[in-house]
Amino acid sequence: MLSNVMYPLVSDRNHEISRSYRVLNAAAGAATRATIIIDPEGLIISKMVYPSEVGRNIYEILRLLQGIQYSCETGKGVPANWMPGNPGIAKGANLIGKI
Repeated sequence: MLSNVMYPLVSDRNHEISRSYRVLNAAAGAATRATIIIDPEGLIISKMVYPSEVGRNIYEILRLLQGIQYSCETGKGVPANWMPGNPGIAKGANLIGKI
């Protein structure tokens, strides 16, 4: 129920938001299916644009958010197929190819 939503909802009737984030499909007059994650400083840290034939995967979006939070909290990166509870990896250009 919308009365239980604890975050703001917005409308993009004039396409200002979708144009700003470069997800407007002008021919269709609507935004393409996309997920954009913005950090507290207002920087885009993830932008995933999906084909119209493919729906979003909420579990992957949640895993991505958890990985970003884990990295912020620990300073470690998360490898491919990382899941919450798994260890992270040390980050650094000097480590490329050594792990």
